[in-house]
Amino acid sequence: MSGEVISPGIISPVRRIGPRAFDFERQVAVMAIVNRTPNSFHDQGRTYELESAVSAARNAVAAGADWVDIGGFAFSAAQATIGVEEEIDRVCPVIAEVRAATDAVISVDTHRPAVAKAAIGAGADVINDTNGLREPGMAEVAAECGASVVVTHSVGGPGKRVFRPSYTDVVAEVAEFLRERVEAALKAGIAPDKIIIDPGHDLNKNTFHSLELTRRLEEITAIGYPTLVALSNKDFIGETIDRPQGERKEGTIAVNVVSILKGARILRVHDVAATVASVRMTEAVLGWRTPVAPSHNLA
Repeated sequence: MSGEVISPGIISPVRRIGPRAFDFERQVAVMAIVNRTPNSFHDQGRTYELESAVSAARNAVAAGADWVDIGGFAFSAAQATIGVEEEIDRVCPVIAEVRAATDAVISVDTHRPAVAKAAIGAGADVINDTNGLREPGMAEVAAECGASVVVTHSVGGPGKRVFRPSYTDVVAEVAEFLRERVEAALKAGIAPDKIIIDPGHDLNKNTFHSLELTRRLEEITAIGYPTLVALSNKDFIGETIDRPQGERKEGTIAVNVVSILKGARILRVHDVAATVASVRMTEAVLGWRTPVAPSHNLA
């Protein structure tokens, strides 16, 4: 690996992703998680049924989400694999119904090219790939469909067990991986303004790795593409503050705000309303938006 990335030129912070435009110089997008899986680590199958998944997506948009991420296969190695057709059957009906109901951005969380292609056909705008576009044909599908892509770092990819992952310098190694995968995306014909990167907190990383990635997130955002962080309710938060699943909201908000200050511009979350409020407050403090209803000591 040379670490050299084909120059994308000057990438504008203004992005059109699906039906919506974002100015990532002064705006943070909130992505709602909708897992149509029986074993997701946080919701434990609460949105596995089709009606529940569609309702969760609609409720998230009503609560202020800019984006809905729909997945049919969890990252965890502690699960039985499923076939491509089953994954398509899980995600595409949700995508189609959500697309008909909203102009929010829709992404499909998948590492399989056939699933990605079917999902784009059903109305998705983005391929969110926790395998970093390593599956043969995935980058080509994205280029052919004109979809945006989230290029995520992981070592083993979805469904693969990695025992005691270790790094000499986790941030440097994650950054090098992302640069290489961005180079592969560009070579496959994906436009620079379609690429988003994600360092993959907790994906084949321990708590110390995820904390270090957050502490030095500027080294990831410096790669030059909008950075997504998927921190919501993850184990590194629970282990840091000794909280079980279901009691990590405050820790999640704190680490999301830190990530915004360090350059993250897309937050993948479970608790949409709380995240939207914290994001809008952070944007106002940074001078990116004005208060909605100012009156205190103004009269």
